[in-house]
Amino acid sequence: MTVAIVGGTGPQGQGLALRFAAAGLRVAIGSRDASRSAKIVDNLVKKLPHGAGEIIGIDNESAIRQAEEFVIFSVPWSAHNFTLQSIKNILKNKILVDIVVPLSSNDPKKVDMPPEGSATEAAQALLGTDIPVIGALHNVSATTLNNLDWPINCDILVCGNSLEARQKVIQLVKQLGVEAYNAGDGQSARCIEALTPILIRLNISKAVPFSHAGIKIAAPSH
Repeated sequence: MTVAIVGGTGPQGQGLALRFAAAGLRVAIGSRDASRSAKIVDNLVKKLPHGAGEIIGIDNESAIRQAEEFVIFSVPWSAHNFTLQSIKNILKNKILVDIVVPLSSNDPKKVDMPPEGSATEAAQALLGTDIPVIGALHNVSATTLNNLDWPINCDILVCGNSLEARQKVIQLVKQLGVEAYNAGDGQSARCIEALTPILIRLNISKAVPFSHAGIKIAAPSH
């Protein structure tokens, strides 16, 4: 199975490409500049263990066309709507997995939510109801993702208006060796995306004795 990552040349996209390829999947990293994507892939493949899946670097449109079903959307918030508008017509029969968090341009420890309520909801409003948008992977440290020697230290909250698409994305994410939870419809993204700046604040705080923290759903011990 091929998974596309639009905007996959950033830290989060690169880390997810490594993780999905390490899990045996084929990953197509897309970029506006195919040559930049290809150069980044040259470095990524050196990190993969023997027997891992394949990573290729191409332009965004070609990456989307190679994906059977899942297109992970990993662009800066400032480019979110513009990029979606440019690829909207080739997303038919795909599930868009939106991992973007609308961080404030003035302070990454805060969010600047769009009028729709969240990046996930903004994407769904822009793409229309025929293309399911699922919010996921918002709260995972890019540093953790890019270090294959480290286990992913958090659970994944998955939300979106299509239950069927949500369930498919949960199964996709579980291939990374993590637990993924059904967090409800697209409106839940308002809470999930807003957790990211809180984690950023904790991870850079000198008063906290750790970094690269994530969210865990704690099961009762009784």
